[in-house]
Amino acid sequence: MRTRITELFGIERPIVQGGMHCVGQAPLAAAVSNAGGLGLITALTMGSSEKLAAEIRRCRELTDKPFGVNVTFLPAVVPPDYPGLIQAIVDGGVRIVETAGNNPAKWMPLFKEAGIKVIHKCTSVRHALKAESIGVDALSIDGFECGGHPGEDDVPNMVLLPLAADALKVPFVASGGMADGRSLVAALSMGAEGINMGTRFVATVEAPVHDNVKQAIVAASELDTRLVMRPLRNTERVLNNAGVERILAKERELGSAIRFEDVLEQVAGVYPRVMYKGEMDAGAWSCGMVAGLIHDVPTVAELMDRIMAQAGEIIAARLSSMVQAASPRAAARAHA
Repeated sequence: MRTRITELFGIERPIVQGGMHCVGQAPLAAAVSNAGGLGLITALTMGSSEKLAAEIRRCRELTDKPFGVNVTFLPAVVPPDYPGLIQAIVDGGVRIVETAGNNPAKWMPLFKEAGIKVIHKCTSVRHALKAESIGVDALSIDGFECGGHPGEDDVPNMVLLPLAADALKVPFVASGGMADGRSLVAALSMGAEGINMGTRFVATVEAPVHDNVKQAIVAASELDTRLVMRPLRNTERVLNNAGVERILAKERELGSAIRFEDVLEQVAGVYPRVMYKGEMDAGAWSCGMVAGLIHDVPTVAELMDRIMAQAGEIIAARLSSMVQAASPRAAARAHA
């Protein structure tokens, strides 16, 4: 399948594996790239420039296909070593970067000088237009359904994607609610050039997380996510568990007086406990509503083959047959 996204990144299939903390490591990124998509290493998971450089080398040993690195810019009392991480990306010869969080304008000259293509994640059209204006090459448009941070506008992809298609010149992928061939065809029909999947890729054989996490996603329905930290305007969609219920109880108790410190125990340092040790009630971890569409734990290659086969069947058989069936009737009406 050829789209502006496959052409831009030199990939065979318009499927991107989004950056995910403690998940975006070389085995998963390489598996996605080997299956024809775009795999991404998550820089902040590596923690240091030395570890990121090593993970980039590890990924090169596992694939000769294009892959990228996610860099999420977050406010912090002690900021990560962003200059060191970005230099590791440049020195490692990586040619694709996914940025998220804050505006990446500060780093765009360095990315451009190094010949790096940038895809930036946005949850609104106004932010996407700003990113386009600073020179990003592509965008990931994240609807309200997405796991992680959906922004504060609460606009789902059925509305957000057509709005983005009307406003943007650069190509974009759809993120949030993407799981199968139906998702891909729907995204393409609304103007996207591909899809970005996070939660769906967590529930794969190659995802480097505890099996408890994968089975929790498989067992979840579309009703099992919650929105936490809304009063702090740092909304995150997470899978419900005992730790999440503690956060929600604290939010109800404190109302507008709540501070980040009040929920720190359930959000800080939780990911390694959940993802690596399988402590499912430790606290909040990102999960999309798309969990309701996830019923198995395939290999990445099996999953992507299935997505492309289903998408092809929908386009070539179901949709084309509808158009063909309508054409004679339309012609008859026109003739009459």
